[in-house]
Amino acid sequence: MRLPVALACCFALVAQAEVFTAGVVGVLDGDTILVRHEGKTAKVRLANIDAPEKAQPFGKQARLSLRELVYKKQVQIDGRAVDQYGRIVALVSAEGLDVNREQLKRGMAWEYSYRHSDKSYIALQSEAQQAQRGLWAAPDPQAPWQWRRQHPWKKPSVQQKSFSELREVPVMLYDMECGKKRRCSEMTSCDEARFYLVRCGVMTLDGDRDGEPCKALCAGQ
Repeated sequence: MRLPVALACCFALVAQAEVFTAGVVGVLDGDTILVRHEGKTAKVRLANIDAPEKAQPFGKQARLSLRELVYKKQVQIDGRAVDQYGRIVALVSAEGLDVNREQLKRGMAWEYSYRHSDKSYIALQSEAQQAQRGLWAAPDPQAPWQWRRQHPWKKPSVQQKSFSELREVPVMLYDMECGKKRRCSEMTSCDEARFYLVRCGVMTLDGDRDGEPCKALCAGQ
């Protein structure tokens, strides 16, 4: 079983750095799809958004919304990185429509601003909130990262060694749960430090309170 995993990792590493077209063969949840490209299959995680988990309220609706947008269609994948589970993190468009932003516009996801600086995502979420679209029709919707914190479980891990052996590649952390880490010395990457600061509220990582954690780790990023 190791060979298919290795091939998937190779595909993800190559694809994350380029724009390519692929056919969508599956929709796993509100922000993750399965694509087929040149005989290979890979999971794609939509960048900059975070949809409700399957067991959450609106988890099913978020998946159905994404399925309506992309299933059995040719989509354009603009790969930005690979995440800790081996998924390509990407901007996805279908028939000229920005799918990542459309999920936000429909109220089927939260914007994930700790991973980007594009204020248009925040504006789209605010618009959906004001219009009470999708999950924003609920009186007190719970963000996926908060839900995951309360319902921890271990996802299958991908051997990071295979990434470094093939090429240097950005690795984005998505769908994490807040652990017990509190110091910069415990962080394995700047991305992880930002997650713990923004999503877990670990202020000890930001000594000068400028919004940027672990200066030595995040210098130049």
